[in-house]
Amino acid sequence: MTAASLPVLDLRRFDGGDAERAAFLDDLRVAARDVGFFYLTGHGLPDTELAAIQALARRFFALPLPEKRAVAMVHSPHFRGYTEAGREITRGRPDWREQFDAGAERTVLPWHPGLPAWTRLQGPNLWPDSLPDLRTGLLAWQEAVTGIGIRLLRAFALSLGQPADAFEPIYAGAPNQHLKIIRYPGRDEAEDAQGVGAHKDSGFLTLLLQDGEGGLEVEGEDGGWIAAAPVEGAFVVNVGELLELASNGFLRATVHRVVAPAAGRDRLSVAFFLGARHDATVPLLSLPPDLAAQARGPASDPDNPLFREVGRNYLKGRLRSHPDVAARHYADLVEDVRAA
Repeated sequence: MTAASLPVLDLRRFDGGDAERAAFLDDLRVAARDVGFFYLTGHGLPDTELAAIQALARRFFALPLPEKRAVAMVHSPHFRGYTEAGREITRGRPDWREQFDAGAERTVLPWHPGLPAWTRLQGPNLWPDSLPDLRTGLLAWQEAVTGIGIRLLRAFALSLGQPADAFEPIYAGAPNQHLKIIRYPGRDEAEDAQGVGAHKDSGFLTLLLQDGEGGLEVEGEDGGWIAAAPVEGAFVVNVGELLELASNGFLRATVHRVVAPAAGRDRLSVAFFLGARHDATVPLLSLPPDLAAQARGPASDPDNPLFREVGRNYLKGRLRSHPDVAARHYADLVEDVRAA
């Protein structure tokens, strides 16, 4: 399928006149409910900044492997740092991508037995000594896309018949800002094509910047896959499980995957996941009657239960995706996670 398979929304319409804003909110609600994915244009970030963050990511991945391993995620109880291809797990199978994870720079929370396990998630990032630009560049990018994400959250709230600040009580002060730069090396046809396995995202929403190499696919209602082909200058945005929970399933987080590129090629993406504070509980919004009648309830997957406690839900996903970090820093929880 072509890029036209996913809706295209221009964020500038949200700041237009009353009629234009209302039409944008209608389009946003339909796109988020029927597909769960859309292209976002008019976001305000110039092409030069998009190119710069991609170039910075490539500089990191070009570092010698020992330098990348020096900031390996296994050294961080906060799930920050570098992961080699094949070391992250999705649906029980290894993903063929190397990546670097960063979050908001916050101090470690004091911890003692009896506190929720998710309190261990907060802490500093790991940064490579040989590329100091990575810290300044990624944190600046994170700040910029957080602003776009919050504008979208306000639009989502209005599209559901809520006050614009309906979600603010659960993200204000310390939203979960998770940034990931990702490189998918090529694989030949005889190898497993899983770049990243089929999954949903756990936060409010995801903003993804792609290079020119395709591979992202979105599950359609018929069970087939829609190619989210790269669109220059646009983000791919998708609904996360927090919006699904808050809307009682009116909005649905959509399953998606990445197919690894062919041998001799690679794929680069910059993903930002905006979530709520770890100490928050996701509310159940009181939707207008016409929308409430269409709410399907949040998806129920016994292999991946959804929790309204934000920190618990986020930590569950991290432990399953990174078993090496779990074994080193969360050994007391690993058996509980396997049994969940």
